Amino acid sequence: MPVTPASFLTLHYRVSTLEGEEWVSTFGLSPSTLQLGCGQLAPALESCLLGLEEGERREFDLPPEAAFGAVNSHLIERIARSALPPEMPLVAQSVVEFTTPEGQSFSGFLRELDDTHGLFDFNHPLAGKAIRFEVDIIAIL
Repeated sequence: MPVTPASFLTLHYRVSTLEGEEWVSTFGLSPSTLQLGCGQLAPALESCLLGLEEGERREFDLPPEAAFGAVNSHLIERIARSALPPEMPLVAQSVVEFTTPEGQSFSGFLRELDDTHGLFDFNHPLAGKAIRFEVDIIAIL
């Protein structure tokens, strides 16, 4: 039985850049069990799994536009420190968590920080990068 858009499966997976910088891996750890179509994996990664069979191990090299997209310059913003909550910890080269007035959370990468402003990047950390997605399908439930 091949993987379908609604499959529930157990697998090992690794996401890395083509240069070998590993971002996430379950190899060497417990495998992951997930339901496709529920947002547990990025849609581009889920689409690589479709049609694979139990016991199959594959690697997929994805260009930026097929993975996490190109860097969107509109998602890089200079924000005045005075516009940020005073209790928010700010450290350059770190991820900062934000909460909307509706209670939703999102994060941004604080690229630069000076006395008056922070330069935040709200792109996915792998935006603009080609990636390698390695999978080992253990079970299709």
